[in-house]
Amino acid sequence: MIEHLQKHKPEYNTDTSKWAIAVHRVTTTSAEVWVGTLFSTLIKPKSARVHLIANGEIVQTKYIRKSNWKRPFSFTKKRFFSLQTFDDLQPNTSYTLCFERYIYPEEKTLPIGWVPLRNGYLTTLPEEIPEQSSFTVGLASCFYPHRDGGRTAEAYQAIYERGHKDIKPDITFLTGDQVYLDIGFDSLSRDPDEIRERIGNDYADNWQLLGGILNRGGTWMLPDDHEYWNDYPFHDSLIPQLLALKLQSVRNVWTKASKDAVKNIQRSPKVETFNIGNDLSFCLADLRSYRSKRNFLPPSAFKQLIDWAKSLTSPGVLVIPQPLIVNVNNSERNLLSFTTQYKQLLEALGSTGQNIVVLSGDVHYGRIASCPIGDNGATLTEVISSPMSNLTYLNGIATAKPEFTPEQFPHYDYLPDGWQQHTVNYYKDFSVSTKKGFLFSAYPKERTREHFMTVGFKKVNGKLQMTVNAWRIREHDPDTYLPNSDFERAYRVLLS
Repeated sequence: MIEHLQKHKPEYNTDTSKWAIAVHRVTTTSAEVWVGTLFSTLIKPKSARVHLIANGEIVQTKYIRKSNWKRPFSFTKKRFFSLQTFDDLQPNTSYTLCFERYIYPEEKTLPIGWVPLRNGYLTTLPEEIPEQSSFTVGLASCFYPHRDGGRTAEAYQAIYERGHKDIKPDITFLTGDQVYLDIGFDSLSRDPDEIRERIGNDYADNWQLLGGILNRGGTWMLPDDHEYWNDYPFHDSLIPQLLALKLQSVRNVWTKASKDAVKNIQRSPKVETFNIGNDLSFCLADLRSYRSKRNFLPPSAFKQLIDWAKSLTSPGVLVIPQPLIVNVNNSERNLLSFTTQYKQLLEALGSTGQNIVVLSGDVHYGRIASCPIGDNGATLTEVISSPMSNLTYLNGIATAKPEFTPEQFPHYDYLPDGWQQHTVNYYKDFSVSTKKGFLFSAYPKERTREHFMTVGFKKVNGKLQMTVNAWRIREHDPDTYLPNSDFERAYRVLLS
């Protein structure tokens, strides 16, 4: 087991592998890594390991025995994973991960010894926002596998591996609908095993296609409704394929399996915060999974979110699965549906005078908008990236063009005491373009082009600057093979 302890050059493995490695989160000195498989056809290795490599040298190794594997779903022993945490790392340092299994002599049809399964790549967080290059976040949401064919991961990999240092993502936020568990009339099944296997298989297929994103840089994931079902946790929809949810027994099975996946596969935080030195503060909040009739977060978690906003001493970045600048929606709940907490969140965000950035998805269009928030001179800038891939055929009617309403923010009914409404600035030059649809085709309606965004933070003359680019997933430069930009120029704004 020491044959690689000298110079180690991990072999590159295809991103179509059924083995998975996902870097879930990184700090300045640690990394949380998920390894295993979501396919029911693979067997738990008796012995496996994950090397952490810097400059070609192994710096740490984590060993996994057969008894160490965990189940992502409580209903099956076939899919399995292990969560490994690497500590004592160096800040702002690039590392490679190599996931391997050991083939024992009795398995005579395969080579004997350590066999590489999958590689991963990460860079630890910097101790402060740099001046020479950007600290960059990848932002995306809404992934439907039917016509993707690996294009999303391919475009992301190109930026990550060959893009300019100011656009290469250091970390990534996926802000919901990484799977669509409620698409298709097989959702009508009342059989518990069919429901559970359907959810497990959907995750396996999607994680294979998204593997080239998940194994490159720390990736935080927030669920939105399609990680569960449309408008979760409510089940008053009349969508035909969701009528089985009217049955309590179906809802219970579906909810349990979906929650297993969000907890064990996506590793989604309820509320999580981290800072880049004294320059920038991040907060991720799952405003979907814990909804009740009146609240989008339970009281203790909501207090954590509010306390973060009220204690900001630098610009803050709030990452959530649905936008803040929206109209009232009478058909499905959005954040405006939760009057009290929505208003309290706005009050907190506007309390310190620090500029706020909201990163979000869900709505099937890409848009940048800004508006004053509060009475202390702060500005709210909202960046929406959606979708990575569009729904197809009958489900393809669920598309949207960029919306440039509401004209005023906050909505009058949600205006905190002492606040004034302000006109929202919609940057139409920085709204992701659309593409014409054709009746009876896979894409029957006009749709937003498939894309992801990169959001860079950099010090310029001592000031914090944010730069946003949108990248077309299905169009690339024929020479560099980098995805084409959807914006004619990058969006830039000073945050401090």
